[in-house]
Amino acid sequence: MKVLLAAGAFLLGLVVALSSVALHQRWWGLPLAIAATATTAYALPPGWWGRMSFALGWVAMVGYLAFPKGEGDYAVSSDAPGYLLLGFAVALLVAATVTLRPVRRGSPEEIR
Repeated sequence: MKVLLAAGAFLLGLVVALSSVALHQRWWGLPLAIAATATTAYALPPGWWGRMSFALGWVAMVGYLAFPKGEGDYAVSSDAPGYLLLGFAVALLVAATVTLRPVRRGSPEEIR
C-alpha cells in the first residue's frame, strides 16, 4: 500500500510541476502554482511515502524543464518568476526533508 501511495504522490508531483512551469510566467500563475504545490505538500502525510515522494516528483520535473532543450529553448526562463520557481523547488525539497520522521531502530536499552 505504501508503494502505491509513493507512486501516486510522485506522479502527482510531476503533474503539478508541469502545470506550475506552464503557468509561472503569467501574473496569476506563479502565486497559484506556489499555493497549489504548498497546499498539496502540506496535505500529504510527512515521510518518504507521501510528502517526500511528491516533492521529489515536483523537483525532478522542474529540474528537467529548467535545462535547455535541443533547439535552445527554455521552459523556465531566467527572470524573476523563473528564479522564484527554482527557489521554491529548493524550499519544497528542504521542507519535505525537514518533516521526515526519524527512523526508530530500537530503544536505548535494546541497543546495549
